[in-house]
Amino acid sequence: MRVFDSHAHYDDERFEIDRDNIIQEIHRSGVEKIISAGYSLEASKKAIELAKKYDFIYATCGISPNDIEGIETEDLEQIRTLAKENKNFVGATIGRPIVVAIGEIGLDYYWNKENKEKQKDIFIKQIEIANELDLPIVIHTREAIMDTIDILKNKITCNKKGVFHCCPQNIELVKEALKLGFYISMAGPITFKNSKNADEIIKYVPLDKILIETDSPYLAPEPVRGTRNNSSNLKYIVQKIANTKAITENEVETATYSNTCRLFGIN
Repeated sequence: MRVFDSHAHYDDERFEIDRDNIIQEIHRSGVEKIISAGYSLEASKKAIELAKKYDFIYATCGISPNDIEGIETEDLEQIRTLAKENKNFVGATIGRPIVVAIGEIGLDYYWNKENKEKQKDIFIKQIEIANELDLPIVIHTREAIMDTIDILKNKITCNKKGVFHCCPQNIELVKEALKLGFYISMAGPITFKNSKNADEIIKYVPLDKILIETDSPYLAPEPVRGTRNNSSNLKYIVQKIANTKAITENEVETATYSNTCRLFGIN
């Protein structure tokens, strides 16, 4: 197995007892690269710390729609500064990118229905940061598909495009996202037994537009659903995509690895 986990949260408290051990173990198992995704100011800082500690981990920084309560302009300025200072980091050995995207950002009307306008405003402002720094974005959208697409089509142009992380299994969203030039990231839910549209989505998305992720420690795939997720479980997502598209697992691994590197500018 040679795979790239395009979205995980190893800063999460669920990894507090064995974080270093699990990261090293999954790397030895064939998970060659990982993106530790920020979702708040604090999580973004922790993601950057992990990326500086491990040369196979990269970071994103941003504020998710579920973490905007109390957010002020100065918080967004800190996100801009973090991204700018760590976009091209020169460490002890060699210079390499640390922050490779702004995210996860977007809209979530499942958990937050009372602050839709604020969500839209902060989403747009963080796309502006991404454009300023020439970075792609990582999008979180839940029960907000129409507004998410409207912003990307009509309110602001996202220069470097990006990815719909853990993309909702909605064919209309996927069609619009692909038209706009975005990638689609597939996670544990495509393996769930009660997933209604997974096969249709997998078949529809071209192989050169697919990323894979775990969203660890969340959304563990079948057959380990309900456990603490980690990047070694990418194999189940690879298997599902390969079986559905009637191609080899190696083809899925190779394509998704290349796609992730291309999108995030990683060599």
